[in-house]
Amino acid sequence: MSGNAIPHQASTSLPLLALAVALALPGGTAFAADAPLRKPGLWEIMTRSDNIPGAGIAIQQCIDQNTDNLMQQRAKNEKTDCSVMDLKRAGERVTLHAVCKVEGSTVTTDATYLGNFEAGYKGDMRSRYSPPLQGISETHMTQEARWLGACKPGQKPGDVIMPNMGSMNLNELMKDPRVQEAMKRHGAN
Repeated sequence: MSGNAIPHQASTSLPLLALAVALALPGGTAFAADAPLRKPGLWEIMTRSDNIPGAGIAIQQCIDQNTDNLMQQRAKNEKTDCSVMDLKRAGERVTLHAVCKVEGSTVTTDATYLGNFEAGYKGDMRSRYSPPLQGISETHMTQEARWLGACKPGQKPGDVIMPNMGSMNLNELMKDPRVQEAMKRHGAN
């Protein structure tokens, strides 16, 4: 992913970190600063990654304008160590090329997202680590999201429903000290 291309490793905080970044916006937090805002309502998001155990299930997320604005504001306030951060938007296509330092590794990320963000989008992201970061030399993530309609009764913006895992609120998750610490360690603060 991004946020400076967050590595997908098997650590105790990875599931929380991966979920928070994957759900924040397409491509993670570095990408979020200039990403199109999604249509408010209930979104189904399928994220697959070579390096995230359990990725590949569809989750549902209730969002409003504030949810996406919060994530974009957080991304704009980040302190990144990137020598290249090239984001381009052309119609329904958003591309990112980034070269960043994370824990002593140079991470090169290339991502493309397609869609209008009103009804859906698809993304493809590849990151290469030199030298390998915690044994990881390359990651690949795909994401597909579609708008389902209004949030379900009783849901509030930020609520995420995960099959076999229940629900949580992404806005509250991002305040979790474990998630904040993991994001700092991986250059995604």
